[in-house]
Amino acid sequence: MKTFVPQTFNIPTLKGISQTTTDEHLKLYEGYVKNTNTILEKIETYTAKAENNAYTLGEIQRRFGFEFDGMRNHEYYFRSFEGGSKPLTENSELKKAIQEEWGEYEKWLNRFKAIALTRGIGWAMLYYDPQTKRLLNAWVDEQHLGHLTGLAPILALDMWEHSFVADYLPSGKGKYVEDFFTNLNWQNIERNFTEASK
Repeated sequence: MKTFVPQTFNIPTLKGISQTTTDEHLKLYEGYVKNTNTILEKIETYTAKAENNAYTLGEIQRRFGFEFDGMRNHEYYFRSFEGGSKPLTENSELKKAIQEEWGEYEKWLNRFKAIALTRGIGWAMLYYDPQTKRLLNAWVDEQHLGHLTGLAPILALDMWEHSFVADYLPSGKGKYVEDFFTNLNWQNIERNFTEASK
């Protein structure tokens, strides 16, 4: 059976987000990869006697979405830091698309940050919809509840406590969001957009 392999990320020193937090966060990511593979193995085993294992199969299949999306969301998150902070340029196709959808980059940014401060654990996501050729923001509960079907993630902001509490405390959630944007390499995010909009 094919298995997923944890990716490695070249993450520089980040403003506000400590190396300890990043190291622990990467271990959590590796756990999602491991659990995704384990679930796929178990599904294969349990389907040999599917009728006898119907309940177990149903529950583990539900869990698969959580673990798989936890793995994939983190890959977008960590890749956005690789190569160090680089701004979104004025002639960027992504910036043009943001301006076309929201009128102004700052208007989109304020909306996205507001989504990120949603109470509870989850993700603030910027997606590209290939059918309508437009960008959409969304909040995803946990790792998987609320993902927009058929849309490609462009930017993923982890708002689980493990991503910021050790460095910012619960009251510093907003500062974490600000530092996240300071640390972004927009060239990597632009690449997500370019690949999604081909």
